[in-house]
Amino acid sequence: MSEPKFTITLAQLNPTVGDVPGNAAKARAAREKAKADGADLLVLPELFITGYPPEDLVLKPAFQAACRAAVEELARETAGGGPAVLIGTPWVEDGKLYNACALLDDGRITALRFKANLPNYGVFDEKRLFARGPAAGPVTVKGVRVGVPICEDIWLEESEEYENVVECLAETGAEILVVPNGSPYARDKNDLRLSIAVARVTESGLPLVYLNQIGGQDELVFDGASFALNADLSVATQMPAFEENITTLVWTKGADGWHCKGPVVPLIEGDKGDYAACVLGLRDYVRKNGFPGVLLGVSGGIDSALCAAIAVDALGAERVRGVMLPFRFTAQVSLDDAAKLATALGFRYEVLPIADAVNGFEKILSGTFAGLPRDITEENLQARTRGTLLMAISNKTGAMVVTTGNKSEMSVGYATLYGDMNGGFNPIKDIYKTEVFRLSSLRNEWKPDGALGPSGEVIPVNIIVRPPTAELRENQTDQDSLPPYEILDGILERLVEREEPLASIIAAGYPADVVTRIDRLLNIAEYKRRQAAPGVKVTEKNFGRDRRYPITNRFRDNGKELPAPDEKLVARAGRASADVFDG
Repeated sequence: MSEPKFTITLAQLNPTVGDVPGNAAKARAAREKAKADGADLLVLPELFITGYPPEDLVLKPAFQAACRAAVEELARETAGGGPAVLIGTPWVEDGKLYNACALLDDGRITALRFKANLPNYGVFDEKRLFARGPAAGPVTVKGVRVGVPICEDIWLEESEEYENVVECLAETGAEILVVPNGSPYARDKNDLRLSIAVARVTESGLPLVYLNQIGGQDELVFDGASFALNADLSVATQMPAFEENITTLVWTKGADGWHCKGPVVPLIEGDKGDYAACVLGLRDYVRKNGFPGVLLGVSGGIDSALCAAIAVDALGAERVRGVMLPFRFTAQVSLDDAAKLATALGFRYEVLPIADAVNGFEKILSGTFAGLPRDITEENLQARTRGTLLMAISNKTGAMVVTTGNKSEMSVGYATLYGDMNGGFNPIKDIYKTEVFRLSSLRNEWKPDGALGPSGEVIPVNIIVRPPTAELRENQTDQDSLPPYEILDGILERLVEREEPLASIIAAGYPADVVTRIDRLLNIAEYKRRQAAPGVKVTEKNFGRDRRYPITNRFRDNGKELPAPDEKLVARAGRASADVFDG
């Protein structure tokens, strides 16, 4: 007698937020593929019909109704047989809005499961949007009991607020766990996801399928990298990162439960993962917002060079336009390197000198500034002029301006050099300067699958190896006023990513005066960062969605050892007394 089989098709797809008809069409196409593969069940990612994350769009009754109508139509289409469909959707029940998964089979919505544990940290804000669902038992598909924890339902360790959905599913007879996700990319995230999945498999004794979406959505990039684990913790399948993929897995049931051996694809991680995320994030921002192409200011420096390479890889050279905007301080080497970059990458390139415009601004302001010394005001007119010209070309052609400020300089307010504060999107907004150098060297040796740019050396080596220059003053480099980037990035990583006190950063060997100065610059630049274009997120804590500091803020860490709390000053009620008071 042959072993029972259960065939699951995993659709790692790229939905568009708000495009309900388009997302439904993707679901239909995936179901056709699943049907051809003989699948019993097609699984789609979390909130697939809306695109993830829908944010406050999901609160609109018209949007909720459109999503339900689309899911109902997909359900009717299952009446003729073929695979059941598990699809993520918002669902209104008894006046409450849930993050749900609907099981579509036999022409009906045969089951609904609601997300119980709602994330409310970092980029997530689900407690404000959705009601908390109950822990529920498995759904039945072709006689197999499938547990459907949704994303965060497997992520947290048990606590007072955490509903142990996996434990509930195991106790109520689930045979396999299928987890739809909307899990954004962050560096080294794959190891974390795998460790969470291993913990749930170990606790439940059940195999687990982890399906994640891919694609860019504003600042977020979803990398896919879906996988499945057998109950013995062996890898049943590993799907690729940063690309759409539909994989069908045939599970067989033996004495120890369901088991599968599917394809295993190596993942790109580290710097390669960050570069691929930047490419995908820019590509989808341009594509999903309907821009015909992009333009960027090409300075001959490394930031704009890396952004140009990312843009060509994302969109193709024919949709990228570079503009060199030289002033009297622009070095010939910058002009030469910018031209070499454009030739190597193959994008359209032009040189528009800005002296007339800058001189015109200075002439207009000469009376207003009479008697006042020249300072950074006049120097910044170069950057303002460049930004104005780039936006003028953007308005005329429809091309989106790619901004080129890296995380190091954006952190401390050095973000006006080449129109860095103008434009639609910044692919390196969350990339520290030291990584900009690494990614530039990396791109000359490697490019991600699906990249549309040429192979080989596309960023002139001279751009990578020569000292970074900034036209803030004639013959001044960035590092005349900032510490070396290795030191700057080390300090910023501790301040931004870890929120370390200044005392511990100084104790780690960084000069106290430098640490104090960088902390001050970081704080006073908050207003600038809030004016900046959105950009790809690759770290756990970036500016914008994660790190929200007040602009008006007088607190400053003085760099001294933190005072210890005086517990003797605190009167604490006994538990019984507190309960009586609360009651």
